Amino acid sequence: MNKRLSQTWQKFRQSFSVGESLNTTVETGKAVLEAAKTFQEQSDKVELLKPLLQNSSSLLDVLCSPLAQVVGAGLPFVPLGIALLKFSRDITKQDPSLEDYVFIVTQAAYLESVKEILSLYPSINWDADPNINKALTKQLEKLNDIELDYQSASNAVACFHESELAKAFNQVFLARLAATNIPNADAHILTQRVAWNTHRYIIKAWIESGDAIKNIIQPSFGEWQKEQQKFSSIDEYLKTHIASKPLDLVFDESFSFKDIYVPLKAKPVDNNGKIDKKPDSLDLETWAKEILLNPNNLEQVMFVQGGPGRGKSVFCRMFSDWVRQHLHPIWTPILIRLRDLDSFESRLENTLEAELKISFIQNDKNWLTNKNTRFLFILDGFDELHIEARTDVNLEAFIKQVSGFQDECKNYREMGHRVLITGRSMSLQGIPYLPRNLERMEIVEMEGQLQQKWLDKWEELPANKGKTAAFGQFLQSDKCPSEVKKLAQEPLLLYLLAAMYRDGKLAIYKLEQASHSTAKIVIYQEALNWVLTKQRSQTDGTNLNIELTQQKPEDLKRILTEAAVCVVQSGGEFASMSMLEARLQDDETAKIFIEKAKEKLGNEALKTALAAFYIRPADKQEGGVEFFHKSFGEFLFAERLKARLKAWTQYYEAEDGRQLVTAEAQMNWEIYDLLGFGKLTPEIVEYLMGLLTENQDFPWEQLFKRGMCQKP
Repeated sequence: MNKRLSQTWQKFRQSFSVGESLNTTVETGKAVLEAAKTFQEQSDKVELLKPLLQNSSSLLDVLCSPLAQVVGAGLPFVPLGIALLKFSRDITKQDPSLEDYVFIVTQAAYLESVKEILSLYPSINWDADPNINKALTKQLEKLNDIELDYQSASNAVACFHESELAKAFNQVFLARLAATNIPNADAHILTQRVAWNTHRYIIKAWIESGDAIKNIIQPSFGEWQKEQQKFSSIDEYLKTHIASKPLDLVFDESFSFKDIYVPLKAKPVDNNGKIDKKPDSLDLETWAKEILLNPNNLEQVMFVQGGPGRGKSVFCRMFSDWVRQHLHPIWTPILIRLRDLDSFESRLENTLEAELKISFIQNDKNWLTNKNTRFLFILDGFDELHIEARTDVNLEAFIKQVSGFQDECKNYREMGHRVLITGRSMSLQGIPYLPRNLERMEIVEMEGQLQQKWLDKWEELPANKGKTAAFGQFLQSDKCPSEVKKLAQEPLLLYLLAAMYRDGKLAIYKLEQASHSTAKIVIYQEALNWVLTKQRSQTDGTNLNIELTQQKPEDLKRILTEAAVCVVQSGGEFASMSMLEARLQDDETAKIFIEKAKEKLGNEALKTALAAFYIRPADKQEGGVEFFHKSFGEFLFAERLKARLKAWTQYYEAEDGRQLVTAEAQMNWEIYDLLGFGKLTPEIVEYLMGLLTENQDFPWEQLFKRGMCQKP
């Protein structure tokens, strides 16, 4: 049997023996607000709530009051609703029906959600217009005509944001927000957040109601408590793994990624992998937000591509936190570095369940089909999937898994999740048949205006005050080669240039002489020198690198280069410390300085030396290391290759004539040692060619002869 909400409220009036009264919007709002304050101060005197029933038609009348009061006072709406239910039961000696319970508790939970969501925006004046408009009054009156039966009440408890009650409550809240000068699109997002967030407070009310509702509905309290624990686990994950990411320090600096981040620009990529040159560049975050908020394109996988140093990973950090702040719980971001996944199942959802050690996933087999949670999976580094993990799942199979998962999310409304994945554009070129539902965007260079925004943020940092203007002028001057200007449009290289300029280590004259193929090489060489010698130099001349590691710069570079070889040969992501130590054991010089370092630094000497630079412990392997940015390792590996190529062409004078320094057997071993692991990445080849061509006297002919196994 259907029951109108006005009838339910009338029933509560009769329970409390109160009569009819005026019901004007402003006065009724005050009645609810005063009742909540009264209950907050004197919760043991429930009879003081009679004026609430006499002077209002619903708890949502409180939205007629100034929202600043609703948000700021911290009023206990859920306990207030539970108190009304219990007091009614005590008076009538009857348990409330499911319809009665849902009518009261959903309003209380909705108000709690309003209070929480609006509190996330302390800078907004929610009461810009103090006059309550007719639209709000009309929507509140419409609540009286809503009919609620057992099934619709059950639906509201199971998934509130999809219920008829949610639609009606949302119209009330939208009418209230209309007086705040909030743009219509933002008001709708706020309303959705409130509706999605209401479910957790319904659960809270259900648990705290105790035996007052024990005979009304299943599931058991244990299941509700498990659901509540899931929300607590999600909150903890967002706090620990999402909110913290923008605050991580940039390399070894004293500032965070958030301090210098500027939104990136991107352009669409067609199905053939060609960048659309016609339209203006789009704001990458705006593009992602529009897709995320468009319910009509749920089949699309967002693929963000770009070369090394273009800012893909930092974008993932910043965007996942933006979603946490502005869209959760409509969307809950899950950020995954693909290099951290050790193995892959035949389906993406199985891989996620196996690899993500998060309690709300591990403890809930239905976590992907729960209509009260919806996830945005941000998969960072498609090209960095572990070689070891690709035994049965290659890149093509994995991207098809992602595509198939997104199709399922469209076809099964219980899921509805989204996937955003990043990677280097080169990683897709070897895949002959890409899924048609990839919505691809290529991160483009930082044009002048965006670059200036970055420099402005850089100037605001205490260590950079007064040292940015001249650097910016150099980038714009005729003395700065066009190749360097182009490189400075990449976030990573712009940071390196700015940091070296700040510390007096940017060799301008070298950059002025650089060609197109060697400009990046010069920058990386200067960056390495800066890291090894001056990055931690003190005003008294002390080099903290030497103090920390007990190593000279040239020896430190030897260690870093060997670490790069290990990382590249291990798949390009990380390498074990044991592998690095084993390689260094073949170098007598390295053995000597490591033993000396151990005398002062103990058995962790090598790890201590590496920790002083752009290398960090690998998250997924105890005793493993990885470079902060892949490009550093790739460049160092290219330097090692160049050194060996040159060594294979060198002679020495002997009594019986010129002899090769590296015998054929030794050269064969070195070729196998350096190149026997697999193919080189395009980036390593680019760095290697740049290193070789900068040396005009390189003996190409002799190298060719040795490569053809011919005698000199």
